[in-house]
Amino acid sequence: MRYTFRPLAGAFLLLSGLLSACSSDQIEHIRNGKKIAIVLENMTVKRIMPTDLLRATRWAGDSLTAHADRELRRVLSTKLDSGGLAAALPYCRPETYAAVDSLARVLEATPRRLSQRPRNPRNQADLPPDQLHPDTVRLVSRLSAEQFSYQRPIILNDQLCLRCHGQVGKDISAADYALIKKQYPTDKSVGFRLGEPMGVWRVQLQRSGVAEFYTMKTRKIMKPRPKLF
Repeated sequence: MRYTFRPLAGAFLLLSGLLSACSSDQIEHIRNGKKIAIVLENMTVKRIMPTDLLRATRWAGDSLTAHADRELRRVLSTKLDSGGLAAALPYCRPETYAAVDSLARVLEATPRRLSQRPRNPRNQADLPPDQLHPDTVRLVSRLSAEQFSYQRPIILNDQLCLRCHGQVGKDISAADYALIKKQYPTDKSVGFRLGEPMGVWRVQLQRSGVAEFYTMKTRKIMKPRPKLF
Protein backbone atom coordinates (compact mmCIF):
# COMPACT_ATOMS: atom_id res chain seq x y z
CA MET A 1 0.00 0.00 0.00
CA ARG A 2 1.30 3.43 -0.89
CA TYR A 3 0.98 6.44 1.41
CA THR A 4 1.03 10.03 0.30
CA PHE A 5 1.44 13.07 2.60
CA ARG A 6 0.10 16.48 1.95
CA PRO A 7 2.86 19.21 2.28
CA LEU A 8 1.32 20.86 5.37
CA ALA A 9 0.85 17.59 7.21
CA GLY A 10 4.40 16.52 6.37
CA ALA A 11 5.89 19.74 7.72
CA PHE A 12 3.90 19.36 10.93
CA LEU A 13 5.13 15.84 11.47
CA LEU A 14 8.74 16.89 10.81
CA LEU A 15 8.54 19.76 13.34
CA SER A 16 6.96 17.50 15.93
CA GLY A 17 9.77 15.02 15.51
CA LEU A 18 12.45 17.66 15.99
CA LEU A 19 10.82 19.05 19.13
CA SER A 20 10.40 15.63 20.65
CA ALA A 21 14.04 14.86 19.98
CA CYS A 22 15.21 17.98 21.94
CA SER A 23 14.10 17.83 25.53
CA SER A 24 14.42 20.92 27.78
CA ASP A 25 17.43 19.52 29.61
CA GLN A 26 19.33 19.24 26.35
CA ILE A 27 19.15 22.97 25.57
CA GLU A 28 22.50 24.61 26.35
CA HIS A 29 22.08 28.08 27.86
CA ILE A 30 24.79 30.73 27.75
CA ARG A 31 26.59 30.73 31.07
CA ASN A 32 26.00 33.99 33.01
CA GLY A 33 23.89 35.20 30.10
CA LYS A 34 21.87 37.67 32.17
CA LYS A 35 24.99 39.11 33.78
CA ILE A 36 26.63 39.52 30.36
CA ALA A 37 23.52 41.29 29.05
CA ILE A 38 23.57 43.74 31.98
CA VAL A 39 27.28 44.45 31.52
CA LEU A 40 26.73 45.17 27.82
CA GLU A 41 23.80 47.45 28.63
CA ASN A 42 25.87 49.35 31.20
CA MET A 43 28.63 49.82 28.62
CA THR A 44 26.19 51.44 26.22
CA VAL A 45 26.71 55.20 25.99
CA LYS A 46 23.62 56.90 27.40
CA ARG A 47 22.61 60.49 26.87
CA ILE A 48 22.30 62.32 30.20
CA MET A 49 19.70 65.08 30.09
CA PRO A 50 19.92 68.38 32.08
CA THR A 51 17.16 67.19 34.43
CA ASP A 52 19.17 64.01 35.07
CA LEU A 53 22.21 66.09 36.05
CA LEU A 54 20.16 68.14 38.53
CA ARG A 55 18.74 64.93 40.00
CA ALA A 56 22.25 63.50 40.28
CA THR A 57 23.44 66.70 41.98
CA ARG A 58 20.89 66.16 44.72
CA TRP A 59 21.82 62.49 45.05
CA ALA A 60 25.52 63.34 45.25
CA GLY A 61 24.97 66.18 47.72
CA ASP A 62 22.81 64.01 49.96
CA SER A 63 25.35 61.19 49.89
CA LEU A 64 28.32 63.42 50.66
CA THR A 65 26.74 65.46 53.46
CA ALA A 66 25.07 62.44 55.09
CA HIS A 67 28.44 60.64 55.08
CA ALA A 68 30.07 63.73 56.64
CA ASP A 69 27.39 63.94 59.35
CA ARG A 70 27.82 60.27 60.24
CA GLU A 71 31.59 60.64 60.44
CA LEU A 72 31.20 63.75 62.61
CA ARG A 73 29.03 61.94 65.13
CA ARG A 74 31.35 58.95 65.19
CA VAL A 75 34.54 60.98 65.68
CA LEU A 76 33.09 63.41 68.23
CA SER A 77 31.57 60.60 70.27
CA THR A 78 34.99 58.93 70.50
CA LYS A 79 36.84 62.15 71.31
CA LEU A 80 34.34 63.34 73.91
CA ASP A 81 34.44 59.97 75.67
CA SER A 82 38.23 59.88 75.71
CA GLY A 83 39.16 63.49 76.45
CA GLY A 84 36.08 65.68 76.81
CA LEU A 85 35.47 68.88 74.87
CA ALA A 86 39.15 69.79 74.79
CA ALA A 87 39.85 66.65 72.73
CA ALA A 88 36.76 67.00 70.53
CA LEU A 89 36.91 70.71 69.69
CA PRO A 90 39.54 70.48 66.91
CA TYR A 91 37.49 67.77 65.15
CA CYS A 92 34.22 69.67 64.68
CA ARG A 93 35.05 70.13 60.97
CA PRO A 94 33.79 67.06 59.11
CA GLU A 95 34.46 68.60 55.69
CA THR A 96 38.20 68.19 56.44
CA TYR A 97 38.05 64.50 57.40
CA ALA A 98 40.06 62.19 55.15
CA ALA A 99 37.07 59.88 54.57
CA VAL A 100 34.88 62.83 53.57
CA ASP A 101 37.59 64.33 51.40
CA SER A 102 38.01 61.02 49.57
CA LEU A 103 34.33 60.92 48.64
CA ALA A 104 34.41 64.60 47.68
CA ARG A 105 37.28 63.89 45.28
CA VAL A 106 35.29 61.10 43.62
CA LEU A 107 32.32 63.45 43.17
CA GLU A 108 34.60 66.37 42.20
CA ALA A 109 32.87 68.35 44.95
CA THR A 110 33.81 71.11 47.39
CA PRO A 111 31.70 70.93 50.60
CA ARG A 112 31.36 73.82 53.05
CA ARG A 113 29.33 74.46 56.19
CA LEU A 114 27.96 78.00 56.52
CA SER A 115 26.05 79.74 59.29
CA GLN A 116 24.82 83.10 60.46
CA ARG A 117 26.12 82.12 63.89
CA PRO A 118 29.41 80.40 63.10
CA ARG A 119 32.16 79.23 65.39
CA ASN A 120 34.80 80.08 62.82
CA PRO A 121 34.30 83.52 61.18
CA ARG A 122 35.33 82.02 57.82
CA ASN A 123 32.01 80.17 57.80
CA GLN A 124 29.93 83.33 58.13
CA ALA A 125 27.08 83.66 55.60
CA ASP A 126 23.88 85.63 55.20
CA LEU A 127 21.18 82.97 54.99
CA PRO A 128 17.51 83.83 54.38
CA PRO A 129 15.14 82.25 56.95
CA ASP A 130 13.36 80.17 54.29
CA GLN A 131 16.63 78.31 53.64
CA LEU A 132 16.92 77.20 57.26
CA HIS A 133 13.57 75.52 57.88
CA PRO A 134 13.96 71.88 58.95
CA ASP A 135 11.61 70.81 56.12
CA THR A 136 13.29 72.97 53.46
CA VAL A 137 13.79 71.05 50.24
CA ARG A 138 17.27 70.81 48.82
CA LEU A 139 18.34 73.80 46.78
CA VAL A 140 19.91 72.46 43.60
CA SER A 141 21.00 74.65 40.70
CA ARG A 142 23.30 74.79 37.72
CA LEU A 143 25.72 77.67 38.13
CA SER A 144 27.32 77.27 34.71
CA ALA A 145 27.82 74.70 31.98
CA GLU A 146 30.36 72.87 34.14
CA GLN A 147 29.36 73.66 37.72
CA PHE A 148 26.43 72.71 39.97
CA SER A 149 25.40 73.77 43.46
CA TYR A 150 23.69 71.84 46.27
CA GLN A 151 22.46 73.18 49.61
CA ARG A 152 20.48 71.84 52.56
CA PRO A 153 19.93 72.99 56.15
CA ILE A 154 21.92 71.64 59.10
CA ILE A 155 19.59 70.85 62.00
CA LEU A 156 20.80 70.18 65.53
CA ASN A 157 19.14 66.80 66.03
CA ASP A 158 21.62 65.01 68.28
CA GLN A 159 22.16 65.46 72.01
CA LEU A 160 25.87 65.04 71.36
CA CYS A 161 26.01 68.39 69.56
CA LEU A 162 24.64 70.23 72.60
CA ARG A 163 27.92 69.64 74.44
CA CYS A 164 29.57 72.10 72.03
CA HIS A 165 26.65 74.19 70.76
CA GLY A 166 23.99 74.09 73.49
CA GLN A 167 23.13 76.45 76.34
CA VAL A 168 26.10 77.77 78.32
CA GLY A 169 25.71 76.81 81.99
CA LYS A 170 23.25 74.05 81.11
CA ASP A 171 24.68 71.93 78.29
CA ILE A 172 28.14 73.54 78.28
CA SER A 173 30.10 74.05 81.47
CA ALA A 174 31.85 77.35 82.20
CA ALA A 175 35.24 75.63 81.88
CA ASP A 176 34.35 74.15 78.48
CA TYR A 177 33.01 77.47 77.24
CA ALA A 178 36.28 79.10 78.27
CA LEU A 179 38.11 76.56 76.06
CA ILE A 180 35.81 77.41 73.14
CA LYS A 181 36.35 81.18 73.56
CA LYS A 182 40.09 80.70 73.83
CA GLN A 183 40.27 78.97 70.46
CA TYR A 184 37.44 80.93 68.81
CA PRO A 185 37.27 84.40 70.41
CA THR A 186 34.37 85.52 68.16
CA ASP A 187 32.35 82.33 68.61
CA LYS A 188 28.60 82.68 67.99
CA SER A 189 27.74 78.99 67.74
CA VAL A 190 26.22 78.38 71.18
CA GLY A 191 22.73 78.70 72.61
CA PHE A 192 21.11 76.21 70.23
CA ARG A 193 18.35 73.78 71.18
CA LEU A 194 17.38 70.44 69.73
CA GLY A 195 15.56 70.81 66.43
CA GLU A 196 16.96 74.25 65.65
CA PRO A 197 18.76 75.04 62.39
CA MET A 198 22.45 75.81 62.79
CA GLY A 199 23.34 76.65 59.20
CA VAL A 200 23.61 74.91 55.85
CA TRP A 201 25.70 72.49 53.90
CA ARG A 202 26.67 74.07 50.58
CA VAL A 203 28.44 71.93 48.00
CA GLN A 204 29.79 72.87 44.58
CA LEU A 205 30.20 70.01 42.11
CA GLN A 206 31.75 69.69 38.68
CA ARG A 207 29.68 68.38 35.78
CA SER A 208 31.97 65.42 35.13
CA GLY A 209 31.64 64.25 38.75
CA VAL A 210 27.86 64.65 38.70
CA ALA A 211 27.56 62.77 35.38
CA GLU A 212 29.74 59.92 36.65
CA PHE A 213 27.67 59.65 39.84
CA TYR A 214 24.46 59.53 37.78
CA THR A 215 25.93 56.72 35.71
CA MET A 216 26.94 54.76 38.83
CA LYS A 217 23.57 55.38 40.48
CA THR A 218 21.55 54.14 37.51
CA ARG A 219 23.82 51.22 36.60
CA LYS A 220 22.18 47.83 36.94
CA ILE A 221 23.79 45.47 39.43
CA MET A 222 23.26 41.73 39.55
CA LYS A 223 21.86 40.65 42.90
CA PRO A 224 23.72 37.69 44.37
CA ARG A 225 21.66 34.50 44.35
CA PRO A 226 22.16 31.61 46.77
CA LYS A 227 23.59 28.47 45.25
CA LEU A 228 21.08 25.64 45.31
CA PHE A 229 23.58 22.87 44.66
